[in-house]
Amino acid sequence: MGKPSVRIGLLGLGTVGTGVARILTTHRDELDRKAGTRLELARVAVKDAKKAREVDLPPGLLTEDALGVIKDPSIDLVVELIGGIHPARLLVLEAIKARKHVVTANKALLAEHWSEIVSAARSAGVEVYFEAAVGGGIPIIQSLSEGLAANRIEAIYGIVNGTSNYILTRMDKDKKTFAEALKEAQKKGYAEADPALDVGGGDAAHKLVVLSSLAFDTAVPFGRVHVEGIEELTPQDFAYAREEFGYVVKLLAIAKREEDGLEVRVHPTLLPETHLLADVEGAYNAIFVVGDAVGSAMFYGLGAGQMPTASAVVSDVLYVARSIAYDVAGRAGWGPFGDIPSSAPALPIRPIADLTCRYYLRLSVLDHPGVLAAIAHLLGEHGVSIAAVVQKERAKGDRVPLVILTYEAKERDMRHALEKIEALPAVKGKTMLLRVERGE
Repeated sequence: MGKPSVRIGLLGLGTVGTGVARILTTHRDELDRKAGTRLELARVAVKDAKKAREVDLPPGLLTEDALGVIKDPSIDLVVELIGGIHPARLLVLEAIKARKHVVTANKALLAEHWSEIVSAARSAGVEVYFEAAVGGGIPIIQSLSEGLAANRIEAIYGIVNGTSNYILTRMDKDKKTFAEALKEAQKKGYAEADPALDVGGGDAAHKLVVLSSLAFDTAVPFGRVHVEGIEELTPQDFAYAREEFGYVVKLLAIAKREEDGLEVRVHPTLLPETHLLADVEGAYNAIFVVGDAVGSAMFYGLGAGQMPTASAVVSDVLYVARSIAYDVAGRAGWGPFGDIPSSAPALPIRPIADLTCRYYLRLSVLDHPGVLAAIAHLLGEHGVSIAAVVQKERAKGDRVPLVILTYEAKERDMRHALEKIEALPAVKGKTMLLRVERGE
């Protein structure tokens, strides 16, 4: 056995950092037993050491010098919970350079600097663990890197943003508008004052990059993920999807292995009501994984919050501490990066135009004879076949919603058809286009 104790430097004592400190200080005996060594919270770096805290810490633990924590030769493990890119990137790279093992919950940093961090960690011979970066307390990273290591992962479908999922649930169940559901989510603390990263799909895209880079042994560029948000959805779309076609609407993070590369995309998606992901409601997250040996497996739980996320962080601390105690830390592909080479091969990313799937279209049209025939003709010209059509009677005015479900078609062809359809005098406004997935 190596060191009798592992000294931990914690960067950040916000919501999650406070939860981590609380677990490390209150579950000490049990954690030490599981780690096979003594876990010592040695230093905690914060912006303001004089600020009142929600956790009791021994005197002298707080410091405002984060770099000092990293450069302290007695620190074995750095836990980064600052969030964001700057200064987190500098601090993580400095910790790796100083040959400190790192635990982080920073999905944005990993998504946008994956190759740089993998390369630095491999070169320095240190481990970087990041269970809390995706899915809060759901153990998806360990599952992909270890539990499902025997598999060639074929696809991942994730509900990985609790804010968006809560809003969509309220729109579906209570017929609320997007604005009403967002306001409720903010009131309950599920949504930030500026919710753009959540409802716009950016947060889910960060998490998808982490999942897909790990699952497919590659480096997925964040800028190559196709991202659409949920802001344009209406209660009508949920009603049509469920009542007319038997689908639910979810914001899905999707990664698929195809013969010519990877599909990586985040957008509102129609899923069959019978799919396991269809029942994931409120602020919960779920990741549905398809492997060539295991088949389909789903991981479900609270995707955010102080203690679920802190639980994931501390589980990583245990893994690293155990490997330090037994003097194997950084050796032989330990850690979630496993045997990923320092410069991971980049698999081709398929453009969204090459996607083939079914589509849901909701158009606003004038209630004139021949409109449906004209739209069907233009779809047919571009190789898009109609599977079902719903057109309700006009309630007021001269416009009616026209909803079309198509058979499989190429996205490029669908977009070209829509350009011509939206140019028709009888078609008013922008068409709502949603993709349909079977979800394996």
